[in-house]
Amino acid sequence: QVQLVESGGGLVQVGGSLRLSCVASGQTYTSLVMAWFRQAPGKEREFVASISGIGNAPDYADSVKGRFTCSRDNAKNAMYLQMDSLRSEDTAVYYCHYAGIWGQGTQVTVSS
Repeated sequence: QVQLVESGGGLVQVGGSLRLSCVASGQTYTSLVMAWFRQAPGKEREFVASISGIGNAPDYADSVKGRFTCSRDNAKNAMYLQMDSLRSEDTAVYYCHYAGIWGQGTQVTVSS
């Protein structure tokens, strides 16, 4: 069984940066895609970024392209999300998703 733990959220000003981490434990498969989603208050959960297990090819939502960078370290069963040039609309709970499992989420708040 897989468990996911996210960390790195916090409060940052507009234009600032944060780096989120997601570490998987349990029965992991490096071939599986890992992904980030987010959910803002009153909105549905939405895709942010993903990264393949083979080749580590990232994919991004249009709203974060050029500002966010998703990376992965298979040796550590970890995925990262470097978030730069943050905007107030990036405020949300960010969730890691892997092998059909959701992490508990980490709050990101961008203040203006």
